[in-house]
Amino acid sequence: MRETKRIQMKKNAKGEKNNMAANVETMFSVREKPWHGLGVIVEDAPSSKDALRLAGLDWRVVQKPLFTDSGLVEGYKANIRESDDSVLGVVTDRYKVVQNTEAFAFTDNLLGEGVKYETAGSLQGGKKVWILARLPREYIMSGERITPYLVFSNTHDGSGAVKVAITPVRVVCNNTLNLALNTANRCFSMVHTGDIKGKIDEAKHTLFMADKYMEALGNEFDNMREHRITDQQVEEYIEMLLPIDRKASSVTVRNIKKLREDMRMRYYDAPDLSQLGNNAYRFINAVSDFATHANPIRRSKNYNENLFMRTYEGNPMIDKAYQLLTA
Repeated sequence: MRETKRIQMKKNAKGEKNNMAANVETMFSVREKPWHGLGVIVEDAPSSKDALRLAGLDWRVVQKPLFTDSGLVEGYKANIRESDDSVLGVVTDRYKVVQNTEAFAFTDNLLGEGVKYETAGSLQGGKKVWILARLPREYIMSGERITPYLVFSNTHDGSGAVKVAITPVRVVCNNTLNLALNTANRCFSMVHTGDIKGKIDEAKHTLFMADKYMEALGNEFDNMREHRITDQQVEEYIEMLLPIDRKASSVTVRNIKKLREDMRMRYYDAPDLSQLGNNAYRFINAVSDFATHANPIRRSKNYNENLFMRTYEGNPMIDKAYQLLTA
């Protein structure tokens, strides 16, 4: 029944499809890397300190007392960027500042293992600072080239921790595939309290964690290639990923239907997915392609920054798609 509906849809929308077909080649050939041009290229940096300097991130954070009109606020301090007195966050007295140079110093030990810095930058005005590095080994998973990246991040607004995230990228399309596996962690983090140096030392095991994650990911890709799905299931999944509220306005309904059609195109029409067959692996790639590269209905000022954070922290839409496929 669904197969027939799919064919009818193609026939009924033939004119529209022909118009869209003219954009398909461009749509699937200009997909940039998932960090969307953020940051400064630091490929030649011999150390994390040099990478931070090249990216203009070698500033320090100092803590100062917090005052209101009523006087001193007990138990809290402000994290201030020393170079320009910008307030990066309000934190408790227990919060220990981890300077950028300290947070990323352990990555220098990885360079000898073939890890290469690529870019470095900051988000939200310096509240989050990151360095992106590429692992030396390229993996072949289900017959496809997958390059693993590491994103090292540090925060100064009290919202998080020093974090290392494993971000595999499918080479042919620059889609991120850091699935939330039950068998291996995709990120390692630590809270800004206690023995910071001791915890940073633990992050030196990142290469081992990355290899374990990539091995588990490869096994999961093989399983997903064997998991066939029907056109009806594809439609159901798309509707669950892009739901329409009963009370939605006509404009909202129209916009979501456009997004649904965009996702369908990425599943059915993407050239790099055409040989994969109708299976879960093809669908998760289509969703990743949509989540990483589709143009939003409204592009906010911080759209690229927010997308990059979802890229390395885990994109909720990709995670939900994976849950649907493995339920």
